Amino acid sequence: MPSEGLFDGIFSRGGAADAVTGRAWLQAMLDVEGALARACARVELIPQSAAEAIAAACVADRYDVGEIARAAAASATPVIPLVAALRAAVGEAAAEHVHRGATSQDVIDSAAMLVAGRALRPTLADLAAAAEASARLADAHRRTPILGRTLLQPAEPTTFGLKAAGWLVGIDEARAELEDVCARTLAVQLGGAAGTLAAFDGRGAEIAADVARQLELAEPVLPWHSIRTRPARLAGALGAVAGVLGKVAVDVTLLAQGEVGEVREGGDAARGGSSAMLHKRNPVGAVSVRACAERVPGLVATLLGAMHHEHERAAGAWQAEWETLSELLRVVGAEAAWAGELLEQLEVDAGRMRTNLEASGVGLSSLASQVDAAAALVDRALAAHHADVERSRTGGPR
Repeated sequence: MPSEGLFDGIFSRGGAADAVTGRAWLQAMLDVEGALARACARVELIPQSAAEAIAAACVADRYDVGEIARAAAASATPVIPLVAALRAAVGEAAAEHVHRGATSQDVIDSAAMLVAGRALRPTLADLAAAAEASARLADAHRRTPILGRTLLQPAEPTTFGLKAAGWLVGIDEARAELEDVCARTLAVQLGGAAGTLAAFDGRGAEIAADVARQLELAEPVLPWHSIRTRPARLAGALGAVAGVLGKVAVDVTLLAQGEVGEVREGGDAARGGSSAMLHKRNPVGAVSVRACAERVPGLVATLLGAMHHEHERAAGAWQAEWETLSELLRVVGAEAAWAGELLEQLEVDAGRMRTNLEASGVGLSSLASQVDAAAALVDRALAAHHADVERSRTGGPR
């Protein structure tokens, strides 16, 4: 990062950040090269001894990431210097079999899917934690009355439990889409020079399936090197996650305003201080969630805008995806980590909620029926959530 990590405390929180580093990308590219060599050896396109030598050399710590990055400027891809380094590492006998039949795009696109899958594991875990925390808040406050607000003005009464249930359903829906992306959209890319698999002597589809199996990626119907629906769907799913969590952060920020005072962030009492106003305790978690969320639409737009590739390989649009995807995974991962912590530690002031509601004078005559209706919806949301968790646990259809 140009800032040398100065802002990482906000934007690199959680486990996703480690999965999108330059070294993590390098390891993913090497994983692809190793899997390709093993697959080619199984159909006797290369010697087994060469595949073993190549696979043994596919360890990122053996290579200088910075040197490969600098050398990439000569070819607009890091794969060419990586392949050169890998050939030097495996020795003369195996060198000619490195990168058999593949292109730079095959390696980077497959590596991108690996990087995404590895970054999404901690993100999905943090989303699950955020959902569980929302469920606990919804359950505990299903009948806690609160003033509803529309267009930032007093509306009819609702319950805080229903507000939390809304967060829960949104998080669950966004998480389910992201899980589906992991299962079906993250696919291996192997097409060769122009997407025909011709360099694999008629065994291309079999080799692609083997590489997909080894890397635990989906097997596509065709090479997708110039059809970018997969990166686009991944970007859209991450954008939806960011939007849902951003909504939670906005609600918490507004409810935590001093003149409202209906919730406050828990946790470290020293957190949230001001450099100029010592009396303040700012909602740092919510602020950080929203800071991450604000960055996401532009990143998603870049990936969507880069979809229209020229013919069989893009001149610039494809290259624009790499760092954009890394940043998107990193920022949404940080947002999910912040959101899980925020919701788990959120403190609710039910008394202040009641005081503010009564001061507004809105809907008090029908408060009991409003609370009953809201509580019924909370129960519906919680039942759906628990059923979804059980289906995930047992591997059933969602």
